[in-house]
Amino acid sequence: METFCLVLLAMIMEFIDSSLGMMYGTVLSPFLILMGYDVKSVVPSILISQAIGGFVASYRHHQLKNANFQAGTVDHKVSVTIIWFGVFACLIGVFISVSIPPKVLNTYIAVLVIVIALMILAGKTLIMTSTKIYILGFISAFNKALSGGGFGPLVAGGQLVFKDRSEKGAIGSTDFAEAPICLLSFCLWFLIKGMPDLNLMIPLCAGAMIGGFFGPMALSKISSKDILKKCLGALVLIEGVWVIYKIWLK
Repeated sequence: METFCLVLLAMIMEFIDSSLGMMYGTVLSPFLILMGYDVKSVVPSILISQAIGGFVASYRHHQLKNANFQAGTVDHKVSVTIIWFGVFACLIGVFISVSIPPKVLNTYIAVLVIVIALMILAGKTLIMTSTKIYILGFISAFNKALSGGGFGPLVAGGQLVFKDRSEKGAIGSTDFAEAPICLLSFCLWFLIKGMPDLNLMIPLCAGAMIGGFFGPMALSKISSKDILKKCLGALVLIEGVWVIYKIWLK
């Protein structure tokens, strides 16, 4: 019964993540810890399951034309930029995960997410540059490697602050960039700390794979860009406030 619940939970969260660009690790990681799973198994299990779900979702986003990952397109360029700087951030994040105070980092990430959300909801935009994409990819991947969450709200939400960035393209690019970053982070965790609990990892991988297949289909059915952008802004804001609550008030 517990295995079925884990599969179902991962499937639902990956469905939401691949259709809206966020929520899998940020919500699932603390939830699993509350269920009694060791954080040393939770984080790598989140990483490998989201890598699998992300690869499936990326293929579906391209197939359903939510995003275009052919070489030379904006979606491809943004994703590759985030991946390159994300790889560097992962190396740092995993190796110092035993020493940096997570409370400090997560508070900073939460505040940044809230600022991004408020900019989205207020309709504020910035000119998209390579430097801004580099910074976005580095910070989000660093937090992903460290805690298992926090990638989606920053990358998907951060892209929506850029002028003329497609909402669906931002979500698709987030999944495309997140998958290899999660895979690398998992490999580093495995080399340093060993294999996580398979009774947790395997059901999460199965659920994420299913959710990653169907989530992009839901995104492809959304026709109103304004509604999608406002929903994403509200979701990013909720995630930021939730992290602040979890760290300081709970």
